[in-house]
Amino acid sequence: MSDALFYPYQRRWISEKARFKIGMFARQTGKTFGTTFEVAEDCQLADLDAGRTRWVILSRGERQAKEAMEEGVKRHAQALGSIVRAYEQEYRTNEATYRAMEVEYPNGSRITALPANPDTARGFSANVFLDEFAFHQDSRKIWTALFPVISAGWKLRVVSTPNGKGNKFYDLMTGDDKIWYRQTCDIYQAVADGLPRNIEELRIGIADDDAWEQEYELKWLDEASAWLSFELISSCEHDQAGDPDAYQGGPVYVGVDIGARNDLFVIVVLEQIGDVLWTREIIARRRIKFAEQEMLLDDVFLRYRVVRCCMDQTGMGEKPVEDAQRKHGEYRVEGVLFTVANKITLATRGKETFEDRRIRIPMGDVALRADLHKLQRVTGPTGTPRFVAESDSAGHADRTWACFLAVNASAVPAVEYAYEPVGRHLRNHNDRPVRATAGLGMGKGLW
Repeated sequence: MSDALFYPYQRRWISEKARFKIGMFARQTGKTFGTTFEVAEDCQLADLDAGRTRWVILSRGERQAKEAMEEGVKRHAQALGSIVRAYEQEYRTNEATYRAMEVEYPNGSRITALPANPDTARGFSANVFLDEFAFHQDSRKIWTALFPVISAGWKLRVVSTPNGKGNKFYDLMTGDDKIWYRQTCDIYQAVADGLPRNIEELRIGIADDDAWEQEYELKWLDEASAWLSFELISSCEHDQAGDPDAYQGGPVYVGVDIGARNDLFVIVVLEQIGDVLWTREIIARRRIKFAEQEMLLDDVFLRYRVVRCCMDQTGMGEKPVEDAQRKHGEYRVEGVLFTVANKITLATRGKETFEDRRIRIPMGDVALRADLHKLQRVTGPTGTPRFVAESDSAGHADRTWACFLAVNASAVPAVEYAYEPVGRHLRNHNDRPVRATAGLGMGKGLW
């Protein structure tokens, strides 16, 4: 192992040869990079001894699996002087087909990287590396399916940043058994070991105390009062969500949380595909004028086939709602007053959508995750439930309410028209035409 490649905390992790290892590291400190070196080195050593070994890397999603292979395994293999063959292939389970990345060594050792779920965790007999395990969907089911895979003497490596207490990573990391080698490295230890990071700049930049404590200080956050747990949020993350280029021309539902001064102005765009709402775009701006807010919303209506839009009409939202209804139709734009009753309806409908996994949100969006987790349900003196979120520099759970408004917009079915649109095309933000489909709308003259 070349000491020049790694910081002391990474070298401690790589050099430990225990069969079961679990590490909790701060964000962007090289936990995947260090572990993939151990994987690549193990395959090289087996190859030099005329033997062979097998490793499987299970990542949060397909993009993360590819990054682990491209930025980790293949780079390390090259640095170690290994001659390998890299390729992609389809991996089929009973539920679906996945794209798997593979690296094969001359003597037959192989490394496979693919998205983690209970199905992909089965079917191998191999050493296993669980990357960002706390963020895997169904982490407990994955663990149940996985453990027999390594039961015949294979090694197991688990690394992650914390993600609340409701997942298997928390159970493993806080266990008091002697079987596991456990290592932690927060941002302070990483910087002390030489990692070039400006701690104060990062803390100010993340602008959320809970997110800072979890992502960088490795603290287990109490989720007792959180309306959406981190595990629930993670279960709806997808690496293809949040990309406007992925818009397929389907019906779109929009939520708008009006903000000025301290709070954010947020637009959430959800496209319905089947019975799932895919996040296509989240627009968040601070301290912008109402004219700019109006322009941003107009642009969303131009680029997407908006069926219905729900807007925060409370207080300063009265005029923006009125203006949007005048421009885009009162049937398509609905103002929602944030009364106690309406907030309960929005929050309940939003949580049910997450619980049923009928929504996909961007993967690894720290600001969004912190915002969704910030919302809390409390009981007032009269026993009436209320939803509150501590206001900080990141806003007042503004992304959460915009998301819930968009979900609420999708709750009313589209109205079918008796005529066909003629020659009308929309364009997405790259100016590519998207054909408007007849029969979807919320009111007069939508197309």
